[in-house]
Amino acid sequence: MEENIKTEEMANPNGHNASTENITKEQPKAQNEQTSPEPSSKKSAKASNEEPPAEVKKEDKKGFFKKKDDEEKKKLQAEVATLQDKYLRANAEMQNMRRRMEEEKANLLKYEGEDLIKKLLPIVDNFERAIQMDDTNLEDEVSKFLSGFKMIYGNLSNTLQGYEVQAMDVLNQPFDPNTMEAVMAEEVEGMEPNIVVDVLQKGYTYKGKVIRHAMVKVSK
Repeated sequence: MEENIKTEEMANPNGHNASTENITKEQPKAQNEQTSPEPSSKKSAKASNEEPPAEVKKEDKKGFFKKKDDEEKKKLQAEVATLQDKYLRANAEMQNMRRRMEEEKANLLKYEGEDLIKKLLPIVDNFERAIQMDDTNLEDEVSKFLSGFKMIYGNLSNTLQGYEVQAMDVLNQPFDPNTMEAVMAEEVEGMEPNIVVDVLQKGYTYKGKVIRHAMVKVSK
């Protein structure tokens, strides 16, 4: 047996088996692979490739949607403010329109018979001119004839007064362009200028509204 060992040692002058050498060579290599630390650049690359935790993802999504919701909320608030302003303006305009319509309606009802009264005023003027033709002698034919005119004139005047139609008293009053129309001017001794010295045609008011200006002669 000793001879066999020797022959083997002679076959391998280094005194080591080939398989033993392979094992010894592979063991340090494996140990080096286990013990050698990874470079920092590889670690950072590996860490960057790793996905963030689920909680971080949820927080990011939550912040994104919250920001988006805030923008939508501000946009909606601005639209609501605009619509509210338009509504208030439209409502105010409708109220003004309704008030104007009510005022116009009230005026129409208040001065409903204005056109008819204006047409009656020239008839009143004719009666007054006819009555002025009468003299102090009430027994003559003219006075008897005009007595009927006087009765009709009195009834018509009373009817107009019942509807708040009033003749304006402007004689010897300062001239007022709002109620009078000056058609003549005359110098009058001892009288100030722009004083009504004669009424050529009566002026009338209907419920306080001037429906016909008085035609007058004024001093200058």
